[in-house]
Amino acid sequence: MSETPNPNASAAPALRVIPRDVHGVSRKQMSRNALRVLYHLRESGFAAYLVGGAVRDLLVGRAPKDFDVATDATPEQVKAAFRNCRLIGRRFRLAHVVFGREIIEVATFRANGGDDDEEPGREVLESGRLVRDNVYGSIEEDAIRRDFTANALYYSIADFGVHDYVGGFADVQARTLRLIGEPEARYREDPVRMLRAARLAAKLGFSIEPATAEPIPRLAGLLVDASPARLFEETMKLFLSGHALASFEHLERLGLLPVLLPETAQSLAANKSGALRRMLVQGLRNTDARVAAEEPVSPAFLFAVLLWPAYCHALAQLQAQGVQAAEAQRRAADRVTLRQVTRTALPRRFSLPMQEIWLLQPRFSLRQRKRVQRLLSHPRFRAAFDFLELRLAASNSHVDDVAFWRQAQEDPSVAGAVVAPAAELALEPRNVVE
Repeated sequence: MSETPNPNASAAPALRVIPRDVHGVSRKQMSRNALRVLYHLRESGFAAYLVGGAVRDLLVGRAPKDFDVATDATPEQVKAAFRNCRLIGRRFRLAHVVFGREIIEVATFRANGGDDDEEPGREVLESGRLVRDNVYGSIEEDAIRRDFTANALYYSIADFGVHDYVGGFADVQARTLRLIGEPEARYREDPVRMLRAARLAAKLGFSIEPATAEPIPRLAGLLVDASPARLFEETMKLFLSGHALASFEHLERLGLLPVLLPETAQSLAANKSGALRRMLVQGLRNTDARVAAEEPVSPAFLFAVLLWPAYCHALAQLQAQGVQAAEAQRRAADRVTLRQVTRTALPRRFSLPMQEIWLLQPRFSLRQRKRVQRLLSHPRFRAAFDFLELRLAASNSHVDDVAFWRQAQEDPSVAGAVVAPAAELALEPRNVVE
């Protein structure tokens, strides 16, 4: 795959219209509601284009998840044109046109802003981070304000062509992800773009153009200034969209994992056997399989997998300090959760069941009849058992436990003849890290 420089990516925008017989995108592939918005805006005297990820995905043969529209109408004008419209956002003022469960997001063309950070509607911090950008402009200006060339493509219902101002069509054809403009400045403007680069490369199977990738390890630390709520949303997109394993590998390769999941990264580096990484990788592979099969994926289970290395490391440290087993387990779970929440705003509705999955693991070694019945009836049993099975990817030391509890689910009257000694209530450090 060619990685030659794209002169249009940072130069003045120059329009190239890719005709229907070349790009192959059909209106039949598009949301009917998106087309309704496009045509109604045009009939109201405004320019309107299908834009961004929807055009990109259609070009590579993927079914878009969302259909976004760009227009020269202001948010207030869009709202006036549609009864079923609401305005949202401060950083970027947007119009949402609501059709039942489908929302068509409509954005006004934005100006580049130039060097005038004091322009009304635009606010930039000293670090270069853009916190508000409601300066409206032309479609050419809008194109160069977008993040990646592949996302700066506009489908026109006027001529059915794809309008390309920054060489995005060629980059999509070459399966290359390239930032528009000077990469370091664009990452400083919005550090979350580094996570988007990892996610889009994983999702699309694109390579990241060298100049786009080079600053990321150096600038990864800028992510600590991003909102924990926004980082949580990005984490969910990274790992619950069907490309979790590829996303994880890109995060490692680009030096982003120590910022997004700092204690997990540290614990994986300390686990010389690689057992914890094997388990985490298998968990992400299983997550991708469930998404592909359109089966539900629990965020609580996902975070139990992602933060298990950190939990194991914290538990081993506490046990080495002589903390009693059950207390060490609770403290380790709380410690890991509290530290991660400062980076990604993990809601309690996910963190509490995540902790339960961890804290139920030692109970699988106990086979007294009453304990078996009690554990089988626990509301978190199935998730905890699935987690126990997943741990086999790291070590076969739990093979007997998995076999016993699988049989116990088929026949709830099963109770082991051997009563596990009290010492087995604790996960020994060697078992914790597999």
